[in-house]
Amino acid sequence: MGAAAVTLIKGDLQGIVRARRLSRAPCAISVRTCSFAFVFNALAVPIAAGVLYPALGLLLNPMIASAAMSMSSVLVITNALRLRTVRL
Repeated sequence: MGAAAVTLIKGDLQGIVRARRLSRAPCAISVRTCSFAFVFNALAVPIAAGVLYPALGLLLNPMIASAAMSMSSVLVITNALRLRTVRL
C-alpha cells in the first residue's frame, strides 16, 4: 500500500474508474481556466493600458479596468470550483 499509486479500500474495481476520472478532471479544468484567463488578459490589459487609444480612441477608466481584472480572478476561481461537480 505504501508504494501503490492507487489503493482500493473496498474490493470494487469501479474505484479505478472513479480515480481515473477524478485525476483527469483537474487537468481539463485547468487548461480551460488558463485559456480563459490568457484570452481575457490579452484583450483587457492593452485596452486598460491605453494601447488602443491612438488608433481607436478606446480607453478604460482605471476603476472599470480594476473591476474587470477582479472579475477575471472571480471567474477563474468559479471555474476551479467546478471540480465539486465532477461525477465519479
